[in-house]
Amino acid sequence: MNNIEFKKLRQQLGLTLAELGSILDTDPRTIRKWEADGAASTSRDPNPIACRVLEWLRDGYRPSQWPDSK
Repeated sequence: MNNIEFKKLRQQLGLTLAELGSILDTDPRTIRKWEADGAASTSRDPNPIACRVLEWLRDGYRPSQWPDSK
């Protein structure tokens, strides 16, 4: 999964950077870097484990950190 696919999936799930950060136990600034344009000096490839978790969320898994309003 590339940075564009990662961001699109997070947005489709209706999760903010902070909400996904809580689920992944990851600083939202790190997630922003994963989602950054590859040409940006602060960009990084999305973490493979985070990509797998996003796929689980897409498939219906809801951890205890899932926002109640979703």
